Amino acid sequence: FLDKSDKYDSRDVERLQQDDKWVENYLIWRHDVVDDTLKMIDESFQWRKEYTVNDLSESVLPKWLFEIGALFLHGYDKEGYKLFWFKVKHHTRDPKQQLEKKKLVAFWLEHYAKRDHGKPLTVVFDMAETGISHIDLVFVGFIVNCFTDYYPNFLTKIVIFEMPWIMNAAFKIVKGWLGPDAISMLKFTNKSDVQEYISAEYLPPHMGGTDSFKYSYPPLVDDDFQTPLCENGPITSEDEHESKEEIDADTKEAGDMNEAQNLNQKKMNSIEQISKSEETDKTEVKPKNTKKALTTFKGPLLHISPAEELYFGSKETGEKKCLIVLTNITKNVVAFKVRTTAPEKYRVKPSNSSCEPGTSLDIIVSLHGGFAASLQDRFLIMAAEMDQSSGAGVPELTQFWKEVPRTKVMEHRLRCHVIESSKPSSLTLKDNAFNIPAKTNEDLHIQLTHLLQINRRLEEQMNRCLWFQQLSVVLSLLSVTVAAFCFYLAYAQRS
Repeated sequence: FLDKSDKYDSRDVERLQQDDKWVENYLIWRHDVVDDTLKMIDESFQWRKEYTVNDLSESVLPKWLFEIGALFLHGYDKEGYKLFWFKVKHHTRDPKQQLEKKKLVAFWLEHYAKRDHGKPLTVVFDMAETGISHIDLVFVGFIVNCFTDYYPNFLTKIVIFEMPWIMNAAFKIVKGWLGPDAISMLKFTNKSDVQEYISAEYLPPHMGGTDSFKYSYPPLVDDDFQTPLCENGPITSEDEHESKEEIDADTKEAGDMNEAQNLNQKKMNSIEQISKSEETDKTEVKPKNTKKALTTFKGPLLHISPAEELYFGSKETGEKKCLIVLTNITKNVVAFKVRTTAPEKYRVKPSNSSCEPGTSLDIIVSLHGGFAASLQDRFLIMAAEMDQSSGAGVPELTQFWKEVPRTKVMEHRLRCHVIESSKPSSLTLKDNAFNIPAKTNEDLHIQLTHLLQINRRLEEQMNRCLWFQQLSVVLSLLSVTVAAFCFYLAYAQRS
């Protein structure tokens, strides 16, 4: 199967051999039926080579494709899944442009799959203000087929907003393409019920939401962080989006350093006090309950732990703190910034600093006020090497981020994971400790998935065994009956 090098991109074949999660997604999407799974891999690999998926980038696609804003990633649904928008009113049928537009779809899907480790997407067909000229059933079918045939286990739902009545008959054809499993993922909505799936903060005003986001290109719009980078550094100012309360606290600290240092020697019970002590004295020993996350993202400049998710508690569990550990693996000082999609909720200490060569630095992320973490919240860590001659003070860092080219900036994103609990647990870390999840949570999820699959296979084997057992019993009864009947005939003849 893997020897057909002329049919597949060798990079895909290599990844298939090394990435167990990718293989697992194919199996899950095809219900553990091996033949169906192999068929899907074969078809998707041929498609990936045909569309040169591994080599798609902004530079190889026409700029106007990005400028029209028909396709882009922005926001999250209520379950924390990224939204893939198709603004149908910006799309027009044109057979000459069909291939390029299809490659744009493939570009976005591959771009996100690589960036966010294949976490599933929710597709939104925004059909408001559409007419006959915008309706392109072939293109819609292509988007649907990408998820059903080429990107396994990558679709959560398809939210269709205000579908025109003229499309009712056409979508019956689309349902035929989807198959029975995917049909259940179709959600037909309008202004009155779309918020069942997407909250108002990620819906534009014409859909009844409060999201003021306006698509524009460049830069490439693929996240919701406050400071996208252009070639000359951050577009927005150096405002770290701190609340007034935090700014006042920091000003007070600077004015009375001795008092703050004395506080460091005392036992701190509140989150705010711990945040202050960490900022004023980075060498302070952390509480005994602090744990380092075992998962690590190994970037070209920094190793970042945890690799993918920060674990916070719900309002019930009450965990309010997480730790991010940065390790500088270069021979130069590395400047870094931490951004969040919800700056009103979180305090990040430090959020704009530098890390010396070969050293590790702890970043404390804490919720403040009455806020609770959400699955939609994201964090972005940006890092770049500084010259040996550069200073690492606030003025030097400010100037550095204004001048650093985007191509030299490493970016890594972290998701939020909310731990739910129906009752208090004696094992839950309180506010004066750090809730740093280890690999255990991810391992449990993977193990549970495997256990469910094994359980399904065991059930099938048990059913087969029971069937054979029942068949054996029936055959045994028939044998006994035949033997008894033979004995009866023999006895009757003797009589």
